[in-house]
Amino acid sequence: MRRANDPQRREKIIQATLEAVKLYGIHAVTHRKIATLAGVPLGSMTYYFSGIDELLLEAFSSFTEIMSRQYQAFFSDVSDAQGACQAITDMIYSSQVATPDNMELMYQLYALASRKPLLKTVMQNWMQRSQQTLEQWFEPGSARALDAFIEGMTLHFVTDRKPLLREEILRMVERVAG
Repeated sequence: MRRANDPQRREKIIQATLEAVKLYGIHAVTHRKIATLAGVPLGSMTYYFSGIDELLLEAFSSFTEIMSRQYQAFFSDVSDAQGACQAITDMIYSSQVATPDNMELMYQLYALASRKPLLKTVMQNWMQRSQQTLEQWFEPGSARALDAFIEGMTLHFVTDRKPLLREEILRMVERVAG
């Protein structure tokens, strides 16, 4: 007797793709590795996705949507620019968004986006969402500068031998914000 299809199979495959990217690196990801991690038959890969490029596009689109929601959550109680500066500082300093898993996926996405136009679009859409969040309190040029600062400082904060103090980060954020 044939078992009913798992209604979550497609989502399991997408999540397993992200896990495979973290474990093996983007260039070593295969349908077989993803299927094994997802616990699904290998044939499911081509049933739900036309190929590895579509699968990576879906997986990274899902990842950036989740990251955007986490990003926006830092600003949920913000009512003014000073509060936004505090939220930005908290985001960088807390490392809640910049977990090792998230950072690994970001590095892999950056690397692949330079060669894959569709993934570059995923990156651009992600940046646009971040900047639109910041534009609630800052003019577009400042929002763009702050977004770039957040990305760079997040990377520095999680890799620096001597991370900056929270107050130092806040002063930098305020300078960039104008």
